[in-house]
Amino acid sequence: MATIVFAGILVVFLAIGLASAAKSQGTKSDYYLASHNVSPWLVALSAVATNNSGYMFIGVIGFTYASGLSAIWLMVGWILGDFMASLFIHRQLRISTEKTSEATFGGVLSRWGGQNYVVLRRLASLITIAFLGAYAAAQLSAGGKALQATFGWDIHTGAIAVAGVVAVYCLAGGIRASIWTDAAQSFVMIFAMAMLVWVGVAGMGGVGAVWRQFHEIPQYFNWFPPQLAAPGIAGPLLFVVGWLFAGFSVVGQPHIMVRFMALDNPDHLVRARVYYYSYYVVFYALATCVGLLSRLYLPELGSLDPELALPTMAQQLLPDFLVGVVIAGIFAATMSTADSLILSCSAAVTHDLLPKRLEKSWEIKSATLLVTLLALIIALSGSQSVFSLVIFAWSTLASAFAPLLLVYALGRRTSQPLAIAMMIIGPLAALAWRMTGLQDQIYEGMPGILAGLLVYAIGSRLNRGDTMRA
Repeated sequence: MATIVFAGILVVFLAIGLASAAKSQGTKSDYYLASHNVSPWLVALSAVATNNSGYMFIGVIGFTYASGLSAIWLMVGWILGDFMASLFIHRQLRISTEKTSEATFGGVLSRWGGQNYVVLRRLASLITIAFLGAYAAAQLSAGGKALQATFGWDIHTGAIAVAGVVAVYCLAGGIRASIWTDAAQSFVMIFAMAMLVWVGVAGMGGVGAVWRQFHEIPQYFNWFPPQLAAPGIAGPLLFVVGWLFAGFSVVGQPHIMVRFMALDNPDHLVRARVYYYSYYVVFYALATCVGLLSRLYLPELGSLDPELALPTMAQQLLPDFLVGVVIAGIFAATMSTADSLILSCSAAVTHDLLPKRLEKSWEIKSATLLVTLLALIIALSGSQSVFSLVIFAWSTLASAFAPLLLVYALGRRTSQPLAIAMMIIGPLAALAWRMTGLQDQIYEGMPGILAGLLVYAIGSRLNRGDTMRA
């Protein structure tokens, strides 16, 4: 029964994606930006579903299972940082997208102030393809883990299933198909998570009983991890601020920001923000609760793979019919992000990377199919956890793009060499931080973003000095 329900919901998603093809205009702008004609509620649900990916269902729940209450700072920092960024960056990005008539995130950055930084655009495309490709692979891997835990299938089967469904509707309708299916998937995602919290708490005897059992697990309900990077108050403060930077890092994610670039009117951003954060807060809180509850139901999972907590818990608590809904929710999360990642990579290839832009429909769709296959190959050959792979890709993209976008949104400008330096030094700083092993205590994107901004501060001062001497 679970398999039938799961397959039925997937068919519905596929049908919605294919239906979007009826509105296709056959142009590059329509394929990648839906002709800038997406309503605020669709933008919001699509962006939040894309943000809350298989990383949330698989990665965050596994992290919360292992970390306990201290994982709540991921939610607080991520949402607050995201909100702070939205107050002054999203609108400027949407306006600049219209002014430049560009169809990609990297294209807008390269022509923000009326300039045409070709080398910058090519570098942005390479970073996008490399790290969004790895990010997409993590989503496909999350689908594989879900099917493995639920149906006992080979882990590669789920990855292939996600890739196949996503490829079909993306080829048919482009970003419009992605946005339409994201909206439908967002409802399945939140229903699945809410249902599991409700059943999980009831199965333990209510909120009071759950609370008591949490406190019986040593250090599980500590507000902060036992090992922090600095002593005293500095350790917890850096831990929280680090995850605040993780939330702010959303502005460096091309696959999410392109949703706001597709909005029908910059003046509708406030409405989109209300829809977006209303859903985001509720969904992330439910995911954190499921992660905590899974520790009570599955204490033995810590020695195996905590990232299998949600599908394993669903099997233990729910009838087959509802297990199918939960697995469909996981797949909805993975697909809502995978399609966005694949389309952003495809746009980077056809629009930014090559000497000549590819404009024909068959060329654009061929690039989409190629990117899907590459992401699938990475997913089938990789062994990293979903959480680790997503955080690595997220922080690298943020370190590359967020400093430059922040500078532009604040009305400042850079030379092309300085912008390129920012785009290179930021990710290198994040990578160096990860190599120290401190990324679990302070999010690596924080030193990456700060390094990029420091490069701008030094470079702009040197440029000003050269100008004054001249």
